[in-house]
Amino acid sequence: MTTADTGDYEFRAARPEDAEAIEALDGSFTTDTVFHVTVTEDGFALREIPVDPPLHKVFPADDTDSENGLTGDEDPNIRTFVAVGADGCPAAFATVTYAPWNRRLTIANLEVAPAHRGRGVGRALVDHAAGFARERGAGHIWLEVTNINAPAIRAYRRMGFTLCGLDMALYDGTPSAGERALYMSMPCL
Repeated sequence: MTTADTGDYEFRAARPEDAEAIEALDGSFTTDTVFHVTVTEDGFALREIPVDPPLHKVFPADDTDSENGLTGDEDPNIRTFVAVGADGCPAAFATVTYAPWNRRLTIANLEVAPAHRGRGVGRALVDHAAGFARERGAGHIWLEVTNINAPAIRAYRRMGFTLCGLDMALYDGTPSAGERALYMSMPCL
């Protein structure tokens, strides 16, 4: 299922020749709000707060193998899906992994280039991931997002994801120290 705004894109499994374009995608974001995390005795609370000046985040390069999920020769439980724009170049991608032991499909990475945001491309990629999840027999889809990525958190909520966890220390010792890892999930219907 895709939205009407995604008609200018081809959605498909990534191919080895897409690797360079995927690595070159700009996954940075700018936001004028972040989610402040407060740990409580019984869990945690989030409050969206403004930031001035707006915050611009550029993610460091991944340490993972960029070819993973791009050919049919790897693990059958890993896939990378791409949205290819009218220019023939990937405008967005999602890499997912399925874990049979707990029937969880994890969205390991989802990036939409800035010029293609707000058009339903991310939602369409999540729909493709959900199709793969159903093929594998997944019970739910899960992801991790930093608390400062308010645009992504709002988008995931619109897609049906709900908060299911928090890690206050995941980013310690990294360039993202001080940020909080939020975990979100939704049932695989």
